[in-house]
Amino acid sequence: VQFVESGGGLVQPGGSLRLSCAASGFSSNYYAIGWFRQAPGKGREGVSCIKSSDGSTNDADSVKGRFTISRDNAKNTVYLQMDSLKPEDTAVYYCAVDSLRVFGLCPLSDSNEYDYWGQGTQVTVSS
Repeated sequence: VQFVESGGGLVQPGGSLRLSCAASGFSSNYYAIGWFRQAPGKGREGVSCIKSSDGSTNDADSVKGRFTISRDNAKNTVYLQMDSLKPEDTAVYYCAVDSLRVFGLCPLSDSNEYDYWGQGTQVTVSS
C-alpha cells in the first residue's frame, strides 16, 4: 500500500492547515481512512476518520468543531481541514487504512484496527 501525505507545517495558534492523504494499492470496497496523531512523549491518538461506503465520519472530542475530514473519491484522497489550531495540536499526523469496515462508525479508539500506515507529516502550532 502506498501513501502520499502532505500539508503539514508550522502555523500560528488560531491558524489553519489542510492535510492530504492519497492511499493506493489495496483492494477493498468497504474501508475507512483515519487520521491519527502522536505528540512527543505521548501515545497515538485517533483524530478523525471516514468510511468509503457511506462517507460517514467520526471525530475525536478534542477536535470537534475545528477539524473536518472529507474525501475526493475520484482522486482517492482524504483531506483533514484543521482550523482554529492550538499548540496542543502539535504532533506528527498519520494517515491509516482500515481495509475492511462495513458496519458501524470507523474506529478511533484502537489504532490496531488499521492495517496500513503512512509515513506521517509534522504539524507544529506555535507563535
